[in-house]
Amino acid sequence: MEQPIGLAVIGAGRIGSTRARVASAYPASRVVAVVDVHVDRAVELANDVGAELSTDDVRRAVSCAGVDAVLVATPEHTHTEPVLAALAAGKPVMCDTPMALNAADAAMMERASEQSGTPLLFAYTQRFQRQYQVAKENVQRGALGRILGGTVRVYNSRAQAFQILKRCPQVTPVVDVLTYWIDMVCWMMEGNPVREVYARGQGEVFRGAGYDADDLVWAVLTFTDGAVVSAGIAYALPEQYPTLGQSPRLELIGTHGALILEDERRNYFMYSESGVLHGYVPNHSLKAAYLASSSYGDWAQGVFWGPLADETRAFVDFVRTGRAITIPRAKEARRTLEVTLAIEQSARTGQVVRLPLANAG
Repeated sequence: MEQPIGLAVIGAGRIGSTRARVASAYPASRVVAVVDVHVDRAVELANDVGAELSTDDVRRAVSCAGVDAVLVATPEHTHTEPVLAALAAGKPVMCDTPMALNAADAAMMERASEQSGTPLLFAYTQRFQRQYQVAKENVQRGALGRILGGTVRVYNSRAQAFQILKRCPQVTPVVDVLTYWIDMVCWMMEGNPVREVYARGQGEVFRGAGYDADDLVWAVLTFTDGAVVSAGIAYALPEQYPTLGQSPRLELIGTHGALILEDERRNYFMYSESGVLHGYVPNHSLKAAYLASSSYGDWAQGVFWGPLADETRAFVDFVRTGRAITIPRAKEARRTLEVTLAIEQSARTGQVVRLPLANAG
């Protein structure tokens, strides 16, 4: 039997811990090292998953004997350093999204991957929802004909948005969350990149709390062949809004068909006077909740169910076999990041922004 893939997990927070536990339960992988700036958290997670090393030293972990690949799950503004360290050590990397908070850091990571010949992938977890895989399969075989345009939007409550902003005040809902749905549209329209962005935003809730982020942003994306897609995000819905994660809707209209995916999970409903726990926001519960609406999955019966688990195992299988994979590589992730940065820039300036970005590096 082949030896399991040895992983270094960088970041022992919510996502890193989940990926580590999923990987440690998968026969094809084991967690060798855990890294966190808070060493006590690294020690705790390492003990839970049977890792040999717990440290706050990224370079030590990625160079550790037995580490074959690296999972980066640190806060959004801290991805660059651990990714570059892993690539310098020649270890394939899957990093959580967004790729970076600026185009220059994204370009640096992409170049490092190309120069070292080491795979760098980014966790656009929503691709691992079954319905989107089936939709992609049909779009790829031409079921819609030429895609003329459509719309995508995602809603969530301010409870989760504040959790994100507290962790990384520099990030915005556009760069941190709408990015998944920009990726989804661009994946469906593969080979037809966005060339122009025009956006408008409005903000009161987050700015009133001291964060430089709009509550709601809508953008019009124009693709190379002229297709037009509107993309929007509203992440300031009331704290008791019943979703437990992202509430998206995607529509694409083509010359031969239409694709409509409503993914709010409103058909899975629970009401409890005792409250339904919110897996992403600690100590937050909802009396009314759409079950299974957590964006990346849920713990239940001691097992993690959902797209994050499937994605983590898929990365392990990619490292083992080298076979083609749904997880996007650095070049694709960078293009998606540039679209979200262009949306932010257009909403801020009121001007049309053309892609690729002039200062992308």
